[in-house]
Amino acid sequence: MSALDPIAAPQTLASHARAAVLAAIGDGRLEPGTLHSVAQLAEQLGVSRTPVREALLMLEREGRVRFERNRGVRITVPTAHDIAEVFELRLLLEVPSASAAAGRVDLGALEAELEAMQAAAADGDEGAFMDHDERFHALILASGGNRRLVATVAGLRDAVRGRGASTVGRSRSLDEIQAEHAAILGALQAGDADRAGAAMRYHLRRTGDLLAAQYDGGVTPA
Repeated sequence: MSALDPIAAPQTLASHARAAVLAAIGDGRLEPGTLHSVAQLAEQLGVSRTPVREALLMLEREGRVRFERNRGVRITVPTAHDIAEVFELRLLLEVPSASAAAGRVDLGALEAELEAMQAAAADGDEGAFMDHDERFHALILASGGNRRLVATVAGLRDAVRGRGASTVGRSRSLDEIQAEHAAILGALQAGDADRAGAAMRYHLRRTGDLLAAQYDGGVTPA
C-alpha cells in the first residue's frame, strides 16, 4: 500500500497558478492595489476558475491578495510594518550566517553571481538582477549546511518581492545594490568574519529602511 495519496490535478494547477500570480505581482504586471476577477485571471492563465480560486485563497492567507465581495480580488499594497517585520527576521538570520560563511563559502560561485548582477545592472534588467541577488544570498546561507535556513529566508524574500516591493528606480539604483554585495564579497574573500557580518547588516538595514520609508510615505510601487 502506498504511503502517500496521488496529487490531484487541480492542486497541481493551483500551485502553478499561485506561482504565476506571484511572478506577475513581482514584475509589476499585477500592480498592488489593482482589482481583478477570478474569471479574468483564469482566462489569462489558460486554466479553469477552480485552481485559480484555490491559488488566490492561498495567497489571501499569506496576505498577498484580498477578496472583495462581488468585486473580485485585490492585490494588497505592502505596508511599512510588513517590510519592517521581514527585515527584522532577515537581520537575525543572515548577519550571523554571513559571519559564519567566512572561510567556507564557495567564493567562485559568489563571484560569478556578482558578475552576473553587474551585467544585469548594465542592461537595466531588474528581474535578472534580483534572481542573481537571491542566489548570492542563498550561497552564503547554504554554506552552513542548513537547508531550512535557506528555505526560510527564501520565503521572507518572496514575501517582499512577491508584493512588488522594490527600491530600484525609487530610492537607489541597481549599481548601488551591486556595490553593497561587492562589500560583502570583499569581506568574505579576505576571510574577515566580523566585516562580512557588518557588510550584510548594512545592506539589509539599508534595504529595509528604504523600502519601509517608501510605504510609510504612501508611495506605492510603479
